[in-house]
Amino acid sequence: MARKPETGEQKQLLLLKLLPNLVSILALCAGLTAIRFAIEGNFGLAVLLIGTAAALDGLDGRLARMLKSESAIGAELDSLCDFVNFGVTPAIVLYLWGLRPETSLGWIAVLVYAVCCMLRLARFNVGSRAAGEAAEKTSFIGVPSPAGAMLALSPMYLAFTFDGTIDVPAVLVAGWMVGVGALMISSVRTPSLKRITVAADHARYVLVGGVAVVAALLTYPWVTLLTLSMAYLAGILALFLKGLRPAKTAE
Repeated sequence: MARKPETGEQKQLLLLKLLPNLVSILALCAGLTAIRFAIEGNFGLAVLLIGTAAALDGLDGRLARMLKSESAIGAELDSLCDFVNFGVTPAIVLYLWGLRPETSLGWIAVLVYAVCCMLRLARFNVGSRAAGEAAEKTSFIGVPSPAGAMLALSPMYLAFTFDGTIDVPAVLVAGWMVGVGALMISSVRTPSLKRITVAADHARYVLVGGVAVVAALLTYPWVTLLTLSMAYLAGILALFLKGLRPAKTAE
């Protein structure tokens, strides 16, 4: 005689399918720990922890797709973690590092940057739901929050590159934060690495280049981060100029 399922028997879930959510939570822990080290004055480690959170953020979505464990809860968890890691944490780290001499102005920049990050994430989430699939496929509209966080920290890369001999004025740091926030909520097209293609014959060169970038990050982290930030800005400018070309030919 077949055994009847017990009343209230819970649905079973493979433990492996919880891995993407665990990665999101680890990213959140890295971001919050960055604030702790910034309070203690260890700003270099704080920046590296934000970078770790960004790397983990790029991993959780891919793991969810690979394991076929995508869920509404996972998407919300990812978005909430992104706001803390790339909206709140970089703003507070920058405030503790270089904005306290201009307390009121610095805090205004913190608020503006954090609100811009929140609006950027909200716009992306709404776009994803409206499309029924991942939005912004070929390029991003506005700077994504992880890239915005790493871009906002550029004044710190500059100061650390020259061992603190360059003093970045608090007014410039505040202005830079507001500018990055404006880029996040703008309609400017920004590069999406997900959609960049290369010829199959050149794949080996891309792999070698990736190894070189990782090695440079480990050996010369601040110079490399500053260079990557400037290269990213150059990519945004290139896309912007490319978008202007059809308007010129039509005249």
